[in-house]
Amino acid sequence: MQEVFIKEIKNKNIQTELQQIGFDEEYRIIASDKFRYKNFKIYNLSPAQANIIKQTALSVGADCATHKEVIRGNIELSNAILGGSISQIKKISEKLKFQPFKLGEIGENIYKQSITQRLAITKLAGVLNITPDSFSDGGKYFGSKEKITSAQEHLLQMIEDGADIIDIGAESTRPYSEAVPAEEQIERLKPILNFIQKENIKTPISIDTRSSDVADFALNNGANIINDTSGFNYDRKIADIVAKYKARVILQHTKGLPENMQDKPFYTNVVEEVYISLKNKIDYAKSLGIEDIIADIGIGFGKLKEHNFELLDRIEEFYSLNCPIMAGISRKSLLGIKENDNDLKDSMSAALSYPLIKKGIDYLRVHNVKLHRTLIDNTII
Repeated sequence: MQEVFIKEIKNKNIQTELQQIGFDEEYRIIASDKFRYKNFKIYNLSPAQANIIKQTALSVGADCATHKEVIRGNIELSNAILGGSISQIKKISEKLKFQPFKLGEIGENIYKQSITQRLAITKLAGVLNITPDSFSDGGKYFGSKEKITSAQEHLLQMIEDGADIIDIGAESTRPYSEAVPAEEQIERLKPILNFIQKENIKTPISIDTRSSDVADFALNNGANIINDTSGFNYDRKIADIVAKYKARVILQHTKGLPENMQDKPFYTNVVEEVYISLKNKIDYAKSLGIEDIIADIGIGFGKLKEHNFELLDRIEEFYSLNCPIMAGISRKSLLGIKENDNDLKDSMSAALSYPLIKKGIDYLRVHNVKLHRTLIDNTII
């Protein structure tokens, strides 16, 4: 008699596992929903809404956790965690359609998120720093005529290597850096933007700036995207500029300013706080008519090492923002390499990028485009 033994399954493709045990082929797709599980956090429910969702979940064999005072009605609002198989979640969503208190809309939202499968192929934003003080390559592409030529050549090389976006920064926002006046940023940008227009470069150009004046100049001179590391917090007028040009915007989470953001940053729940902050930024952008939005979780911007890694580990939670998600880990201090060995930093960056690529992150902001393009092209999603 053969020994009976057990192995936990981590394969997300449960249909393959069902096939291998000889499960009925005609029922395989439907049955797979019973073996895949999801947990959703639902915010700001009234006691009535929370109680109905909980009872509906229990009726199909799932569950919904709420605040302990919900059952007595002694709380104004409660968050809830709804968990179950996808099959159960679909049944809950269907039953909520016939309930009051706007539960039909909530059910529809839950349903959409339960069936969404992320199939994104990661795109690359290649970094071009035309600054004297950036943490990775400050001064390499800044200053003399020869260095400006090097910047132009590097831009072309990144496009050849497979960059989907070129992200140009004329102001370093590394920890403890100082703000650069808009006029100076514009002077730094003029040669490279003139070159881009002269060469009729079609690759989208992003300008990494917190200044509305710089954004206005850049979008009027060949740029397509504004990458605001402050997420509209530093210069509120930048949102109006993006809206005026109907441009794409990258909204990043940052806690504090570069001058102080690494002075003992504290979070009670870093994933939740960053998520809610980005949601608020996205909602504000949409209220101004901005629709083309990328959200950046802001690795290294007002975060300790443990904050950064938790955000990366739980990157899939940010997909519920319903917009493309970006992360910039390239050559940053979380790699634990202080000396300026960019080859080693690039290798470590690629190692941390791999699980993000597997999880379907939309954009990575990188210095070594060729290395990451090779990694993406050889990663099976």
